[in-house]
Amino acid sequence: MDMNIRRPGQTPAISPGAKPWYKALADTARARYEGSLAKQLVTGLNDVNFGDRIIIFGASMLLSVLPLVVVLSAFANHHVDDDIAQHLGLSGAGDRVIEGLFRTPKVTFKLGILIGLLLSLAGTISVARSVQAIYERTFGQPPAKGMPNMSRCFIWVTVVTAVSIADTAIGKTLRDGPAGPFVIGLVEFAGFTLFFWWSMHYLLHGREPWSRLRPAAITTAVFWIGLGVFAAFYFSSSTVSDSNTYGPIGVTFDLVTWFIAMGAVLTLGATVGAVWQERRSRPVELTSGGSDPQG
Repeated sequence: MDMNIRRPGQTPAISPGAKPWYKALADTARARYEGSLAKQLVTGLNDVNFGDRIIIFGASMLLSVLPLVVVLSAFANHHVDDDIAQHLGLSGAGDRVIEGLFRTPKVTFKLGILIGLLLSLAGTISVARSVQAIYERTFGQPPAKGMPNMSRCFIWVTVVTAVSIADTAIGKTLRDGPAGPFVIGLVEFAGFTLFFWWSMHYLLHGREPWSRLRPAAITTAVFWIGLGVFAAFYFSSSTVSDSNTYGPIGVTFDLVTWFIAMGAVLTLGATVGAVWQERRSRPVELTSGGSDPQG
């Protein structure tokens, strides 16, 4: 007599080697995740310590770069608040809040100012080194060391300053002219792509070919423009709201958020571009180097 005949209402027996359906589903999902685009992106972000990097970048920008820009702008009689308001996409009330925050009196050069400038400059170099470390980890390059590398970081900071000033001037010209948002976005996309492309190649000491860096430059430029669009919608209201709620310190919260978002854009752009390049080159590698060694 067959003892395995199932009676009505009886739960079917599970063979010892069979897996429950939820475990089989988890194994299938895990197998699909391995080698997927999502897996590569998560691994890449873990390799560069995404969370730590963007926090350090934001803090360094607030504590070093911003004070340096404010002091130098005061000596040059330049309104730094106009540049910040434009990059944040502010207008009207938000513009006036930033103007009140950065209302700087006449600055006289003295020992305290000199020490502050030197410390801020050192912190600014550390920001450049942080960006360089992101690119080194993303593309698997060893860390660059020594004074020549510090000089290279200083030159990069100088170029960034020039690009920022040029972007502000070009942005004002295009916005006041007949060019529409599409033309402005196209010009910014081309300019930022070239800038980030050069930045990666320069900070990596030319150890990565231009072709391998192109996808990362494109994705970083796209994310950077996306950050500008997001800032125009988000910070226009949050700057005024935080200023009314917390006073001047509330605007600082928005600036920290903006700086951290900038670090996220740089890190995400490099990581996504590196993964994009790797997945593009994989079929070529298999075709050129994947022949049967015994054939």
